[in-house]
Amino acid sequence: MARLIFLGRLEDMAGTAGREVPAGTLADILAALDGDLAAALTADRIRLAVNGILVADRAAVVLGEDDELAFLPPVSGG
Repeated sequence: MARLIFLGRLEDMAGTAGREVPAGTLADILAALDGDLAAALTADRIRLAVNGILVADRAAVVLGEDDELAFLPPVSGG
C-alpha cells in the first residue's frame, strides 16, 4: 500500500490527514477517490511531493509499496 497525505484545506475536503491506497499511477489513485476531492487534487495550484521530493511531471507519478504522496495546497498568509 501507498499513503496519501492531505495538507491544509485538502485535509478538510478529504476528512482525514492521510489515507492508505493501493500502489499505482496517479490517474488510478485519483480515479478511486471521491470526484470532488479528485478534482481539487488535480488543480493547477496543487503541488505534489513523492517521498518528500517535489514532482514536476504529474504524468510520471507512479507509487510503489510504502511510497508517500503529499498534496500541497498553495500557501497563504500575512
